Amino acid sequence: MSLSDGASDDDLPLTLPTDGSHSGSIRKGCDPFAQTQRSKLQHRRARINQQINKEMRMRAGAENLFRATSNNKVKETVALELSFVNSNLQLLKEELEELNSNMEVYQTDSEAINVPMIPLGLKETKEVDFAVSIQDFICEHYGEDSSLYEKEIKELTELRQAMRTPSRNQAGLELLMEYYNQLYYLDQRFFPLHRNLGVHFHWYDSLTGVPSCQRTLAFEKGSVLFNIGALYTQIGARQDRSATAGIDRAIDAFQRAAGAFNYLKENFSNAPSLDMSCPSLCMLVRLMVAQVQECVFERVILTTQDTHFTSQLSLAQEAARVSDVYLLVHQTMTQPLMKDYVPFSWASMVQVKSEHFRALSHYYAAVALCDHTSAAADDDDDEEEKEQEEADEEAEKAFLQFYINVPAEPTLIQVLQDAEKRRKLGKAHLRRAVIRHEEAMRVHGLCKILRKMDILQDVLSLAHKRSLDKYSELDREDDFDETAEAPEIQSQTHIKPDITPPNFSTVQVTDIFQRLGPLSVFCARSRWGPVRVICLQRGEGGLGLTLRGDSPVLVAGVVPGGCAAEAGLREGDYIVAVDGEDCKWSKHSEVVQMLKNCGNRGVELSVITLHSHDTQADRRTIMLSNSSDKENTRQQRLLGAAKGQSSASLLNWNRKKKREGSGLSKRLGSTFSLSFGSLRDTEAMY
Repeated sequence: MSLSDGASDDDLPLTLPTDGSHSGSIRKGCDPFAQTQRSKLQHRRARINQQINKEMRMRAGAENLFRATSNNKVKETVALELSFVNSNLQLLKEELEELNSNMEVYQTDSEAINVPMIPLGLKETKEVDFAVSIQDFICEHYGEDSSLYEKEIKELTELRQAMRTPSRNQAGLELLMEYYNQLYYLDQRFFPLHRNLGVHFHWYDSLTGVPSCQRTLAFEKGSVLFNIGALYTQIGARQDRSATAGIDRAIDAFQRAAGAFNYLKENFSNAPSLDMSCPSLCMLVRLMVAQVQECVFERVILTTQDTHFTSQLSLAQEAARVSDVYLLVHQTMTQPLMKDYVPFSWASMVQVKSEHFRALSHYYAAVALCDHTSAAADDDDDEEEKEQEEADEEAEKAFLQFYINVPAEPTLIQVLQDAEKRRKLGKAHLRRAVIRHEEAMRVHGLCKILRKMDILQDVLSLAHKRSLDKYSELDREDDFDETAEAPEIQSQTHIKPDITPPNFSTVQVTDIFQRLGPLSVFCARSRWGPVRVICLQRGEGGLGLTLRGDSPVLVAGVVPGGCAAEAGLREGDYIVAVDGEDCKWSKHSEVVQMLKNCGNRGVELSVITLHSHDTQADRRTIMLSNSSDKENTRQQRLLGAAKGQSSASLLNWNRKKKREGSGLSKRLGSTFSLSFGSLRDTEAMY
């Protein structure tokens, strides 16, 4: 469900410092103990999730005992206990469904009467302790003192804790996006291909509260992305849609929500929880698109000032379009897998909206027909008569494309030219409008939760009364022909909803563990030997080595028989320190200057050598992984990761190894003599 509303709606800066200094995230979560309506729902939801988790563990234990025992008396006792546990789970599920159906908390505080939108609650998660696993990995893999990274570990923990309680505004979205982007770096730093880090990620299903636990970072990343989409739905639902600005904000929010769910569906698979499964995400995308279409209709209503025939026909077709997309959503919700999963109130709300907007389409069709007037024969003003004739031609053209199946008799042209025929067809549309309104009210009345929503009841009652009043105006005592049936209206929209994919580059982040070194070398996928200390003394021919690149600087070549070769420096070594000064992030020119300053006293280089990954375990990882690397590759590009860096897939809730380049096994550069005055940043010899 939603998290607490502690922050203001003021937007926070989009970027973090990128100058190498890292002072922690400037984005914070809300106070989880703030007594707002949303936080109270949050506390109830967390309590229910914990109870569901407890009951499911009890059920699993009882089922294991039932299968293991051969004692009939024990089996009877266990069966009784299972019945009791299942009853408790059903009650908890119903209580959680009621919380999920509490839509009014998310709606706007405006006094305007608008049909409520369906928002999603956020996925809940337990706290995660990164400290021990990351410290062990830093000691084992990077060969550094893990106590030096306590600040970074604390910052990561605080960032994750903050993202559990995002504010319902742009700042909350940026907080989730910051953590999502930070997970890319976390995966590169600490999640090798051949083994698991050992960190358990616990998340609860957003609708049922059923817990899921995995050790893969893909599960964490997918859950955060789901919450980004869910938070967009809450932001969209809270907009004041009585003005075009609020409608536009709602449209943008729901389109971005659809984009997040669609991105999750396309780039992640084999989800451990049902809310992130393909059928559920398809349903959510369609629901968001339908809510965008509803907002589009509301915008057209606000911006349509005239009551011309074609304008009313356009409104009718827009309403029919909204009805069609909600009908599609309802069909998706009633599929076998989704039928018992989606809250009954959601399915009822979608059905109510489909009937309501279908009724509105017939109402506006009736208004168009009954208020239409054709060109007056006795008009003395030729210019006005010409304008009226042009309007009639436009009306005829629009009316001929208005119905799905055009009736043979009377023809539509005859209807437009005959006021009585227009009245009868308009009355037929109103009859269908009234029937559809009554069906919407019937479905609404069947759902206990919807009956509590006064604003929805008001909207349906007002629309029904308006159609009845209009029908009464057209009704005559001598109307004996009630067999006329209004044709189905062709749905159409002038503003097609877009699915806006998430833009991860809007929130730039700095790698929390950047002190470990550039990701191109210092990542979980790379393996290197212990740091070697090389003491070099300048000879007559210089130091006898060739350098290339930046951050870290690479030893591209070693002169045979030179000082560097005799000291044990090898081609392909990376320089990580000069005279004890860390230079993992140093530019080529900076390392050059350090070597210049050494003079004749000599210099002490700390170097590492990368090893090949071509082990049997890694080859097996490649064979077992059959998913592509789309998601992580896209994010690597967006975050500006180092070129040539290997990346791990976060697509299949597991990871895939990309084949390492063999460049280190080749000769990286030739040696040649240059004076210090002729040094180049790309490659130079000393």
